[in-house]
Amino acid sequence: MKRAILIGFVAALGLALALFGRPAGQAQPGPAPAPAFRPAVFGQPMPDFSLPAVQGGEYGPAKLKGKNVLFVFPRGKVGDHWCQICHYQYAELADLEAKLGLRKTYDLEVVFVLPYGEAEVRHWAEIFPAQMAVIEGWKNPPGFDKLEGRRKDAVLRMRRFFPQAFDFGSGPAPTPFPILYDGDQAVSKMLGLFTTNWDRSAVDQNIPTIVLLNAAGDVSFKYTSQTTFDRPNAGYLVKILDKLVLSR
Repeated sequence: MKRAILIGFVAALGLALALFGRPAGQAQPGPAPAPAFRPAVFGQPMPDFSLPAVQGGEYGPAKLKGKNVLFVFPRGKVGDHWCQICHYQYAELADLEAKLGLRKTYDLEVVFVLPYGEAEVRHWAEIFPAQMAVIEGWKNPPGFDKLEGRRKDAVLRMRRFFPQAFDFGSGPAPTPFPILYDGDQAVSKMLGLFTTNWDRSAVDQNIPTIVLLNAAGDVSFKYTSQTTFDRPNAGYLVKILDKLVLSR
């Protein structure tokens, strides 16, 4: 009889633990702590990190010390789709690399960091042709000659913002710069860039930010966007590099 009571008590205790958790006094498992906030501060060393690239290898400030480094943190997603400006930004810099030897001229590495896992970032790197086609559609809609007022002004703004046309055919597009994936957003959160709601879009994304490090690893230039179209273009970044790296 006592044995049956004991077995019943143990079973009841097990059920209670399963339903209501651990006994009082025992620590409850909780979510992993958020990374400490350590922003990139002008004139100071960039907080170090190391992330894998879809092209292979790992990159971070310490590993690239001795070179100038342009870290680009694109927005990533906008609602249910990828941000086309982010792809255009990469394509602009890749075009300058092909035409001017950007990395050799400025003893520079350019690194893109996206706050998603490997599979999503690989997908991001594969859809350049489709993204560029969307932009060309904005710039050259059917019946443009008949557009008037705000609709025509909107198209003209797109043409000014995206002056170049990049045709990668069926792909793949050249990806000369490392594209890093920050799957748990640890780096993006540490730097204060990750958000789930920005510029009218509720989705996991980064606030677009550019950080230039000098060869010593210190922040020499930083730009954080206030809206999605608020981003320095490649021509402006070349002027910054001329000034800060070549002292022109």
